[in-house]
Amino acid sequence: MKLIYVIVRNIDSGDVTAALNKKGYYVTKLASTGGFLREGNTTLMIGTDEEKVDEVISIVKKACGPRKQIISNPVGTGEYTSMNVMVNVGGATIFVTEVDRFEKI
Repeated sequence: MKLIYVIVRNIDSGDVTAALNKKGYYVTKLASTGGFLREGNTTLMIGTDEEKVDEVISIVKKACGPRKQIISNPVGTGEYTSMNVMVNVGGATIFVTEVDRFEKI
């Protein structure tokens, strides 16, 4: 048995959770903080059999894969002006750990 921790942007958490649920995976959702652009994160916990880990990771990749986003970045001194900058957003950080015991009550 494996426990998969998936850390995604708050914006992506609904899509990831829905995609996992659609394939029959139960997901526990935790609020978390950190990350680039000062946006909130969500940590998802998924318990599954070892042979299904690659499928879970594939679902996550499809639901929240990396993409480009334009952000306004203040530049200059005194009077601030903004400059649009293209950055990479999305994606996920995934940890897979061994679980000695799992019970659903």
